[in-house]
Amino acid sequence: MLFTDRLFKKVEPVWSSYLDHPFVKGIGEGTVDEDKFIHYMRQDYVYLIEYSRVFAIGSAKAKDLKTMTIFANLLHGTMNYEMDLHREYAAKIGISNEELEATGPSSTMTAYTSYMISQAQLGGVENSIAAVLACAWSYSFIGKELARWPGALDHELYGNWVRMYSSDEFAKIAEDCKELINDITKDKPEDELKALEDIVLRTSYFEYMFWDMAENISTWPVKELAR
Repeated sequence: MLFTDRLFKKVEPVWSSYLDHPFVKGIGEGTVDEDKFIHYMRQDYVYLIEYSRVFAIGSAKAKDLKTMTIFANLLHGTMNYEMDLHREYAAKIGISNEELEATGPSSTMTAYTSYMISQAQLGGVENSIAAVLACAWSYSFIGKELARWPGALDHELYGNWVRMYSSDEFAKIAEDCKELINDITKDKPEDELKALEDIVLRTSYFEYMFWDMAENISTWPVKELAR
């Protein structure tokens, strides 16, 4: 059994719950409030900046050129291909790239990315790929599912989002992450595999919290901190 087969059995119930989340359903059905989606896109943009740092950490910790190159390519794909979608959406609604980048991070975004970066820094290169795996893989999972929903690909605002995350190009990013963690975990003892499994599971929970943050347009529980 590949390590990713084991991981999917663990996280599949969590990821399936995303499809029942009102925000994710709203994207697929084309009914999510535009203000909620804008809040999500802005938070996800600053999330991707921090997410990219994990790829950079992985590349720096890589013990061979092949692994270093994979992390570098994943970093490039995230900062260009994926973040371009956010910049395109921002342009449609009159938000400049500078305003997008200056978005104040929410408490959920801060907690999630802080956890990813801390895990990447604490462990070896395997921690870096475990920290980013749930995001890349679950978005591909969601995108492919929503692409089957009637009209999801054709919605004038949310169709681009579904098309991107259901695309072969994005699936390649997820598959590269899966292949990398399968290669790195070969012959690792059970205690190390369990530790990596815990990282993937916890980041999957953070993904659900991120959808909640979007649905509730939440920032920080104390208004002063939201400035």
